Amino acid sequence: MHLNFLALAVPFFLTFMGLEYLVAHKRGKRYFKFNDSVANISVGIAERLLDTFTVGLFYFLYDYLHRHYALFDIKPGVLLWVALLVCTDFIWYWYHRLAHEVTLFWCAHVVHHQSEEFNYTVSARITVFQAFIRTGFWAVLPVIGFPPAMITSMLLVHGLYPFFIHTRTIGKLGILEYILVTPSHHRVHHASNPKYLDKNYGDVFIIWDKLFGTFQKEEEEPIYGLTKPLESNSFLWQHFHFLLEMFYSVKRASGWRNKLCVVFGKPDYVDPAAREVLEESFLLRNRTITETPKLNNYVVWQMAATLTLLFIFLLLEYYVPVFVQVCVTLLILLTLINCGAIMEQKRWVFYLEYARYSVLCFALYYYWPHPSLLTLAVLVLTTALWFRSRLKERYYRLVYGYTRT
Repeated sequence: MHLNFLALAVPFFLTFMGLEYLVAHKRGKRYFKFNDSVANISVGIAERLLDTFTVGLFYFLYDYLHRHYALFDIKPGVLLWVALLVCTDFIWYWYHRLAHEVTLFWCAHVVHHQSEEFNYTVSARITVFQAFIRTGFWAVLPVIGFPPAMITSMLLVHGLYPFFIHTRTIGKLGILEYILVTPSHHRVHHASNPKYLDKNYGDVFIIWDKLFGTFQKEEEEPIYGLTKPLESNSFLWQHFHFLLEMFYSVKRASGWRNKLCVVFGKPDYVDPAAREVLEESFLLRNRTITETPKLNNYVVWQMAATLTLLFIFLLLEYYVPVFVQVCVTLLILLTLINCGAIMEQKRWVFYLEYARYSVLCFALYYYWPHPSLLTLAVLVLTTALWFRSRLKERYYRLVYGYTRT
């Protein structure tokens, strides 16, 4: 069988998240919060899922640039692998730095910094938007002459290392602090303390930060998250809030020069009042949230089912028809939106179940296009709509432990 063994990354990373949780618990440290961890993993699931559709596009770009514009004919060798690692990390430094210094790039990267905790689940907060931006920077590598297969292999290795520096369970590492980006260095990067802002952009080597004046060692206890906390578990709001803030600020800015400064200048140009205004229109925050065991258990079971489906989907990717791939993608994304909405106890979350049911029926009909299945699906949906009020009441009792009004 032609399996996609990159799917093993899912249980691999989950195992280390679990181990870190056990170590922190044994030490009496509360490094994990339920809502925060669910939100982090949700972002990671979406990115890994959408990577299925983009990785081929990225490879095609590298291959096209290498065949048409390569300056040198580089062949794999020990020294050239080392050179590729150094070049990859150097480009990463500038991508990462500009992702903090340019509003348009920060719109994609801000998601990685929203968590107010710091643990292995935070490393999952990578979006597909970041992947597109990074690819634009890494497109320099095939132009230099590095072969696409060599680049792709290096990016897999280079992308693995940062996972292990998102932790508070590892202290300072002696002499390695002078060479590599360590957990201590990266804790500084994720902190919102004034002295830690915009520091330590490196991914593997810390030498770039020391060379370009952006290095800061860990001194005081870091405070994690954005300088203005997001305070939302919404999957959609986490992904798009700053993009909306940018558009809002562009609309309010006078003159093309000021509008361009908002988009391509520092994030400081974004109107600080934009978020509060947009929250009133889009977020509709529920101020009376009461967590219940039923709510948390329902979210846990949904996340467990989603991770299992993601693993199977990735493992058998080459055997899944395109239509079913689209259905699985929609089903997982709807579930992630559902989990975020449930944690915020939104009233409209009940109606997402109709959407998930419809997608599931389409996928089943693809494999068994029999009129009886279609008839049954329509009958069930019609019955559900007829008894909508009663079903809604039971749904809220099941999920929240009480009836929503």
